[in-house]
Amino acid sequence: MQTLKSSSIFSSFRLLKPNSFIVIQYFSASSVTAAPNPPLFNYLVKDLNFDEIQAFSISNRFRKVKSLEKTQSAVNFLQSLGFSNAQIASSARLAPQILFADVENVLRPKIKFFQDLGLMEPHIPKFFSMNSTLLTCSLDKKLIPSVQLLKKALGNNNEDLFKVFSRCNGFIARDSILKLSRNIEYLESCGIVGSQLSMLLRRQPRIFRLRESTLRNLVSWALDRGFSTDSRMLVHAIHTMNCLSEKTFKKKWELLKSCGFSENDCATMFRKAPGLFRVSEEKLKLGIEFFINAAKFNKDVVASHPFLLMYSLEDRVIPRYRVMQIIKSKRLLKKDRSFLYILDQTEIEFLEFISRFTDDVEELLIAYKAHLFPTSSSSEEAT
Repeated sequence: MQTLKSSSIFSSFRLLKPNSFIVIQYFSASSVTAAPNPPLFNYLVKDLNFDEIQAFSISNRFRKVKSLEKTQSAVNFLQSLGFSNAQIASSARLAPQILFADVENVLRPKIKFFQDLGLMEPHIPKFFSMNSTLLTCSLDKKLIPSVQLLKKALGNNNEDLFKVFSRCNGFIARDSILKLSRNIEYLESCGIVGSQLSMLLRRQPRIFRLRESTLRNLVSWALDRGFSTDSRMLVHAIHTMNCLSEKTFKKKWELLKSCGFSENDCATMFRKAPGLFRVSEEKLKLGIEFFINAAKFNKDVVASHPFLLMYSLEDRVIPRYRVMQIIKSKRLLKKDRSFLYILDQTEIEFLEFISRFTDDVEELLIAYKAHLFPTSSSSEEAT
């Protein structure tokens, strides 16, 4: 085995697998002739500005490629679509074989397929630099049937289809159509259909890539904790548990208990708002402290309205609390409004509520948006 020695202290090393043996080889940019495919390596580095390690890896993988004609043709095609050298490098990092693909028979038809789905030309480079593995899939055997399956689950919404791809790199390309189909069918059998299914697919496409046995275990876990296939919260429980490890989930549970909530309280909070357990520990602590100590809510109220802890303290809870304190101090309301009711209002509804107090509306708006204005100390620092 020949070891490539570096003449520079800044040389890089990489694990390679020639002839199935893992070796550590040192690579030097000053020794182009040491690359397995010098012409290809030289083209990638000098013409496309690939970093030497990536270029070396590609030239090693495609060492038998003698002509650069097909590679140059593929690159010219990508550049004609607006790909920068950096985006070509990103695409090749995920799927280097696209550099050797036939333009007319492979690349152009697949890109046209996505254009027909609504992918606008200015967005093509960014989309495929993150999803270049799609260009390695068979159009007829993989892309078309998979996309049809996804579109059906998404209600034929092409915009949502591209959101799914953006959230899950390699989606479809690395998964079988059968797995995708079976997972969709299983979730539908659990009552997760229509808008709930499309929501889960948009937010957590990785769930649809799970082994069917893993997905079944995830659903069973949720059912064991009080959810049912009739509950609209089941999909949110599955979403949450797919985002968290069991250790993290237990840690959040113990945090709630340490704040004075009982086991039954924790179970109730999870069933009513599974997404609560995706909230950071810091936000949970601050929220509980505010509602119990500042807003003087009873723990039972917080336990029965766990969504309170999911609201933004800075942008929603505290600003509205300030406004209500002013309204109460000035006795502007003939009948008290529940702070729960106030928090549940949309932004438009709350602003309409404030606008009723015409004589005090300016003061109330300033109190509501105070967090958006720089403090005097920060203004002084800026000057």
